[in-house]
Amino acid sequence: MASSFDSDERFFQLLHRAVEAGASDIHLKVGQPPAVRIRGDVVYFKTDRLTPEDTFAIAHHIAGERQQLERIAEWDTSYLLPTGQRFRTNIYRQRATLAIVMRIIPSKIPTFEDLGLLPVYRTLAEKERGIVLVVGASGNGKSTSLASMIADLNARKPLHIVTIEDPIEYIHEDNYSSISQREIGTDTQTFGGALRAALRQDPDVIMVGEIRDEDTMDTALKAAETGHLVLSTLHTPDVARTVGRILALSPSADINELRDRISQNLQGIIAQRLLPKKDNSGVVLAAEILVASGTVRESIRRPDGNPTLKELMERGASPYGMQTFEMHVRGMLQAGLVDRETAKNALAI
Repeated sequence: MASSFDSDERFFQLLHRAVEAGASDIHLKVGQPPAVRIRGDVVYFKTDRLTPEDTFAIAHHIAGERQQLERIAEWDTSYLLPTGQRFRTNIYRQRATLAIVMRIIPSKIPTFEDLGLLPVYRTLAEKERGIVLVVGASGNGKSTSLASMIADLNARKPLHIVTIEDPIEYIHEDNYSSISQREIGTDTQTFGGALRAALRQDPDVIMVGEIRDEDTMDTALKAAETGHLVLSTLHTPDVARTVGRILALSPSADINELRDRISQNLQGIIAQRLLPKKDNSGVVLAAEILVASGTVRESIRRPDGNPTLKELMERGASPYGMQTFEMHVRGMLQAGLVDRETAKNALAI
């Protein structure tokens, strides 16, 4: 059966409508109309429900090869409109049909000021070596924050920056820095393999889209140990669980040796949550920030008998710029940026 989405025009119209509506994401699933996420809420277009033929046709526009779609389970890729608008796209199978979620990538890389990033983001991005992690659940702006950090370096410093992404989201044009962007599946096969190769590409900064396994974590630590700055993400909700996740990624390692390596090479962890603003005008960034001071390194190396990372963040507002989620959210509540219910829900996670 034919689909109205067989034509480029209908598909392009859908994407343009979503962009014009100020959506962050587009949801396409059989049995429901196309939907978009606007200011945190999923809103459905007033149009026909999608059929299996519709989602297959849309996936075909994105993927290009029908044969590949027949055997796909899930696939991350990027999509570019003729206008230059980019989308990060995930195609997946549910109830034996294809579904698609498309994240709309702003054509302009947001600045620190646009995103409300605190000065400590710049401080950490300017480290000469080590590992900086930006963590949080999906949809909380990790990739955008990393892109802004790289763009800030690019505007000011003569560096070679290598990014390893799945897929490439923001396009960086060379300014003061030279930026090499590599996409998994197109330019390289795995994060770990690309990270090992990057060490032979004379980088100053390496951005790894996500640390997913022991191999990538171990190679990231080796890159830091050999004098490189590694920026990356993990899908963890806060600082304490990020350290736990790093340890869990390497079950075969000697735990004391691994804690020592982390304590020596970690420069900081920023955990992010996007919260709806009180006036419903958008979202605001809440951040938990750990900076690897001497006492933080000792607490990671020997957690028993030392202050917890939460206690150190509470004490480290000055001079390090550290803070817990509780500190930041309470401040936003007092400033009238979020309402009491939002603050309560954010701190209950």
